[in-house]
Amino acid sequence: MRRLMLVVALGAALAVPAMAMGAPMQGTQAQVADQTRALHALFEADWQRSLVDNPLMATYLGDPRYDAALPNVSSAAVNKQQDATRASLAALLAIPRDALSPADQLNHDIYRRQLETDIAGFAFPTHLMPVDQRSGPHLLAVQMAPALRFETAKDYADWITRLRGYGAFVDQSIALMREGIAAGWVPPKAVMQRVPAQIAAQRAASIEQSSFFSPFLKMAPAIPADEQARLRAQAKAAVGEGVLPAIARFETFFNQTYLPATPDSVATGDLPNGKAYYDHLARSYTTTDLTSDQIHQIGLGEVARIRGEMEKIKAEVGFDGDLAAFFTHLRTDPKFFHATPEALLADYRAMSRRIDPELVKVFRTLPRTPYGIIPIPAAIAPDTTTAYYQRPSADGLRAGYYYVNLYKPESRPRWEMLALSLHEAVPGHHLQISLAQEMPDQPMFRKQGGFTAFIEGWGLYAERLGYDMDLYDDPYDRMGQQAYDMWRAVRLVVDTGLHSKGWSRQQAIDYFAANAPKAELDIANEIDRYISTPGQALAYKIGQLKLSELRVRAKAKLGDRFDLRSFHDALLADGALPLSVLEQRMDAWIAAEESKAP
Repeated sequence: MRRLMLVVALGAALAVPAMAMGAPMQGTQAQVADQTRALHALFEADWQRSLVDNPLMATYLGDPRYDAALPNVSSAAVNKQQDATRASLAALLAIPRDALSPADQLNHDIYRRQLETDIAGFAFPTHLMPVDQRSGPHLLAVQMAPALRFETAKDYADWITRLRGYGAFVDQSIALMREGIAAGWVPPKAVMQRVPAQIAAQRAASIEQSSFFSPFLKMAPAIPADEQARLRAQAKAAVGEGVLPAIARFETFFNQTYLPATPDSVATGDLPNGKAYYDHLARSYTTTDLTSDQIHQIGLGEVARIRGEMEKIKAEVGFDGDLAAFFTHLRTDPKFFHATPEALLADYRAMSRRIDPELVKVFRTLPRTPYGIIPIPAAIAPDTTTAYYQRPSADGLRAGYYYVNLYKPESRPRWEMLALSLHEAVPGHHLQISLAQEMPDQPMFRKQGGFTAFIEGWGLYAERLGYDMDLYDDPYDRMGQQAYDMWRAVRLVVDTGLHSKGWSRQQAIDYFAANAPKAELDIANEIDRYISTPGQALAYKIGQLKLSELRVRAKAKLGDRFDLRSFHDALLADGALPLSVLEQRMDAWIAAEESKAP
């Protein structure tokens, strides 16, 4: 695995030949039934194996069976998981695609694509880099505890068992990092320099101050007092005897051995076989065959187009100065900022109340699952992005959450809040992901997995839906939307620049700052994110461009019969799909709409 992740992506995919759309089934009814059972048995067996292999993901999704376990991240375990993936592909290919229903032909195609992508990725030992500035074993409690339910004595006992296993988990991570040093698979020094302060923050002055002990500070009142006392005592022992010594070992290893071994280069292309690795990531994240040079040029074109739109808004508000001066104004004028974290959070929550009633203008089908808005944990806020979304649990007992960064509110402008909320909550990630989880009769890999180009492309597309919902009545909010669109266009340029064209970190920061008004802190955090997670940033704009293209095509073909709400329902009906598959399915929908009597 690339690093410790609380959510495992089940489907970045390589571009493969276009998939047939619902070819007729072949074979007797009994044969079709047998192959269908075999297919779904494979899906279920692999899903259950993934939960065993990643118990943190199981907990995150609301499956309590593995709440006492931590993942085995040893190289031996990784090799075993890779062998199982290869065996799954062989089993899938043994199931005749033509003997399946059209819906299961799609499942077969998508699952094959995912397995082949995973297997192609095995050529690159990314599991040897389990730490970066946004994740790692030192941040386990900070990232995991908010997703847990502490309601019963068993919930606390399970967490204690995890605390007791934490030392072995840390030692496995250290062993991977040593292998990574030997193999030349080590993250760049530029981003890893952020990690020592994070580790130090977990070196608590007392057991009670440790984030690992935090669930025991205020326990569920339904648990009897004597039981609470017993559990607290066990937790103190586990933290004091196991967790804190493990943190100390990790800190010593990281500061004395690992950080000095990190390279000055920020380019993925400089890793062993790094150029092939970056090409793999670009194909995987975008689900296209676009080369890094092509993506770079698309980015340059989008940057130029959006600058023109920004110039129009600058003129509309009557700003006297060039675009660079306007950016400075947007970054620094106190009227654009909240004075306190509390005021910033209150405004985010008010923004959601403004957006929610307008969804019916652009959708017929809305998810049943609610969402909330909460702060990003203070321990990681300085080193992470402006916001992110946490999907609901699969059991329906945890809502979706829109996490917002309240660190340094003087760096978080009001004009970005509408576009950001549209992207992360509704009609962006929460709406799309919740609808996917609520799809009936779909295997779990379809409900819980997905393709980044679709998911993030939808989030970016959703920012523009604010116009259809009559929300962008303030020119500075519109500037925020253009700034966010520019942000994703800049990503195409700087990600490819950093990893395939020899750009330095500072060169990327300067290009970003010259073309977008985001705050300096956000820009630095974003660039470090692109350095540590190469290729992922390419998905947003590539996905948005395809979704926008499909909307233009549908409107041109259907004319007055085009209904935006029906279009969006069709777009989201099958969950997150590779872009080529989505295009085929939407073309079929357009043709079906055209054939209807006027």
